[in-house]
Order: sequence, then C-alpha cells, then structure tokens
Amino acid sequence: MSRVYTLLIGLLLSLISLSLQAAQLTASVDRTRLNAGETVELTLETDDVTQFGKPDMSALESSFEVRDTRQLNSLKTLDGSSQATTRWIVTLLPRETGSVLIPSLQLGELKSQPLTLQVLQSEPQDPGSHLASIFIEASLDQDSVYVQAQTVLTLRVYHSVSLFDDSSLSPLQVPDARVEKLGDSRTYEKLINGVRHGVIETRYAIYPQQSGVLKIPAQVFSATLVQTPAEGSQGQEANPFGPQPGRSVRVKSAEVPLTVKPKPADYPADVAWLPARSISLEENWSPEPGTTQVGDSLTRTLILKAEGLAGAQLPPLPPTEVPGLRRYPDQPQLRNLPSERGLIGTREEREALVPGRAGAIDLPAVEVTWWNTREDHLEHTSLAARTLQISSNPGLAVDTPVNNDMSGVTVIGPPVWPWQLSTLLLACTTFYGFALWWRARGQPAIARAVQTGPSPRTVLDDLKRACLANDPQGTRQALDAWARQQPETLAEMAARFVPLSDALDGLNGALYSETGKLWLGEDLWRAVRKLPAAEHIKDPAGDAGLPPLYPK
Repeated sequence: MSRVYTLLIGLLLSLISLSLQAAQLTASVDRTRLNAGETVELTLETDDVTQFGKPDMSALESSFEVRDTRQLNSLKTLDGSSQATTRWIVTLLPRETGSVLIPSLQLGELKSQPLTLQVLQSEPQDPGSHLASIFIEASLDQDSVYVQAQTVLTLRVYHSVSLFDDSSLSPLQVPDARVEKLGDSRTYEKLINGVRHGVIETRYAIYPQQSGVLKIPAQVFSATLVQTPAEGSQGQEANPFGPQPGRSVRVKSAEVPLTVKPKPADYPADVAWLPARSISLEENWSPEPGTTQVGDSLTRTLILKAEGLAGAQLPPLPPTEVPGLRRYPDQPQLRNLPSERGLIGTREEREALVPGRAGAIDLPAVEVTWWNTREDHLEHTSLAARTLQISSNPGLAVDTPVNNDMSGVTVIGPPVWPWQLSTLLLACTTFYGFALWWRARGQPAIARAVQTGPSPRTVLDDLKRACLANDPQGTRQALDAWARQQPETLAEMAARFVPLSDALDGLNGALYSETGKLWLGEDLWRAVRKLPAAEHIKDPAGDAGLPPLYPK
C-alpha cells in the first residue's frame, strides 16, 4: 500500500511541476512608439487557473501613471479539453520621454518579461488652439517618396467629449495610388493643454503610381456626441436620469500634399522596380538535399520579404530551369503584415524538384535587385549557387530494348546463288515439319500453358478505372504495370507521343505537389488509348509475340 501512495504522490508532484513549467505570465503592448502625453495599453495574460488576485502594479508607478485596469476571463474548449485564460488590460501614461522600460510584473510565482517603449517629445501646444471638442489631424511619415514606394498616412481623431458607438471615417480613396489599411483602428488617450482627449488612430500605406505632386484628399469623421442634461435642455426641462439624445457632428481633415519622385535614372531598365526599406531572401528545403536519389522529390521554398512593399508588388523569382531536374511549382503565396513602419510584404514560392539523372546538378544563384529608400542607392540581395549530389536509384532501372538491326553487319564469304539458298531452305523446313508431325502422332495432347500474371485486358481495365476515378496514386501503379507489358519503356513512349508526355507531366505534378490539387485523369487515359504503335520495334520472340496494345 505504501508503494501505491508513493507512486500517487510522485505522479501528483510531477503534474504540479509540469503545470508550473507550462504556466506563464506574458506581457504585450498595443504599440511601442508613442508621443508624450499619450497612453498605451499593456496586456498581461496567463492560463494558470491556480493563481488568484491580480498582478502587482506597484513597479509601474515610478515611470507610469496607471489610469485604468480591466480584467477579462475566457474559457475555450478544443477537442474535449478546456483552457481558461485571464487577461488584465492596463492603461498607462508615461511620465518621461525617451526609452521607457515596463518592468517585469509578478503574479504569485509567475513573472512577465520586461518591455521597452519609445516615447517621443511632442510639439508644444498653443494654449489657444484645438479648442473644439472634436477635431482631426492628418500627417505623413515622409513628404517625398519614389513612385510606387510606400508612405504612411496617419489620421488621428481627438475628442474631449464622450461619443456614441456610431462614429465612422470616410473611405480613403487617392487617385493614381494604391491604398492599404494598416490593421484596425486603435484608441488611446492624450493630454492637450491639461485636458484629457480620447484619440482614434487609423493608418494607411499609400503607394503612388505616378510621379509629380499627389494630393491626399481630406477625410471626414462623423460621430454623435453624448450630451449632458444641461447641454441637451436648451430651455426645455432636462432629463435628470441620464444623458440627452446625442448631437451629430462632422469634422474634416486638411488636404495633404505628397511629392512623388520618378524612378532613378541609374536603376536597371530590365529588372522590376522595387523601392523598399529592406529586402531579404530565404531558402528552405524539405527534406534537406543530403542523400538524394534519382526520382526523389525535394521541396524547395524561396521566401522574398520586403519592408515597405505589399506582397502583390513583389515579382516572381527566377525559375529553377536546370537540365536533369524536373520542377513542379505551386501557386505563390502572398502575405501582408502590418508593422510600426507600414507593410511588410512576403512572397513565398514553393516547388517540387525531381532529379532525373545521377551526378552533380548545379542550381544557379538567385538575385533580386532593389532600391534602398532609406539610404537612397541601388542594392542586390542574393542566394548563393548550390550543387545537388544525386545518387543512382536501383529501383528505377531502365529497360533497354534489344536492337536486332543487322544492317550494319557485312558478311564476307563465297557468293551464294539465290536458287540454291531457297531450295535448301525449303527442304529443311519440309523435313522438320514432317518430323514434328510424326512425333506428335504418338503423344497425348498438351494442355495450353496458363498465363502468369495479370492479362493485358485486366491491366488496361485497371488503368482505365484509376484514370477515370482521378486517383493519381492508383493510376501510377496501374501505369507501371501496363508499361511493363509494352515493347518500349514509358519514357520512350512519352518521347514519341506528345499528348502522353503532357499527361505524364500533369500526373507527376499531382504526385509531387504538396498543395493537394485535384488531378483529372481523362487526358492520360485518352493519350494511352490513342498511342500509336511503334513500327520500328521488331518482335524478338518470333511467333510468341506480345499481346496487342488494346486486346479485343
């Protein structure tokens, strides 16, 4: 019994240890750069249900003014297991400018990681300005950009009064420019002349398509103000039990000019124009091409990432056109990731590479030419060339047809008259046939040999069934069985009949692709049915010839 108790106690301690290792207190902020007088939201999150109370916020008081703290509890159920999560959302107002540290906070035995904020010095406010209860600002991160380069427009709506939830901002439409919204709008607070204002901030990435002066039109913000009883009465009897019906307001931002520069004259004319803050190029393999054999499938993934460009602006990378290497590309994946400085566009290209011969296969270098908008000069980003060492695959031995062509053989000897040769041949065949007939008279009839393996009709039916069922794996197996009964190899038949070659490319693409795209086998079955016979191949077996391609 003591052993059982010891085992249970050890198991309980192990579970507690695992739960403590898995539990953590994570910290995050809604932004890392802000102006002086603006608030930032700190989120603390944990999934440890054994912790009670709330994190100790006393470490924040030296650098921040803690405005508000909200607690949110959630319960998620996935695959029969439940996970409880607790979040604390803390509104902070930095007391200083510069680099401000959010220290590690503690909840029981859990500690969060420290975070760093960049608090910028705000421009001094005119005491007589911005007296309206609601106004809007529009600003660009730079006043001059290259054509098709990114500039970030920031719209901030300030309000010192409460608003209903029906506020809206007019859609941003800029002529001769592409516009991408950078995430959702975010809210925070800011002190202006000692008055607390709520701020609604919306950001856009703008890509001008023509050089010259681009004018970003004014934006309109519409909202309904919450009126107090004194404001809503206006000589009428006020409602003492709550706010009065709201008052609709509309405010408009100023028009913002932008200077758009043309493409630099020294940029190469034969490459795509890529103005970006930074560009990186990565390469991944699955599996790693260490011990690769002929016929193996290698998946190569190239990832082009550009800061300051959308994914749709990134051009296709050079294809891997190498002799002895078949490629089956997938559709490129384009993604956009909002950041503090705008968009980070990503283009991911994945392709299956199948080596067709043994030996060294050289992959060329991949190079991307682009214009560095931060330092204003031409740059090149590249992946180095690579050599694949391919070994032979014993399981893919190719049958070589026997060549019985004797046209190149010269027989030297005494001349033989045609009539003498024909007479001798006739006599030999007559004698041989009579001997066989005489020998067969005294022997019982021999049963016909039973054919081993599937019949040509069965193999062809299996191939048809797999093709019309759009089953690439089953079609590949049936195709190999059918090809073994033919006088040529599958590669030789594909080389002399283009429809069969195209259909095989489609089948291989479906087999080696990782996207699981639908394959239709009707074209392959049609190519097999219409495959012309090879007239130049002689039957080395004489009378016991191969069965017809399409038996009756």
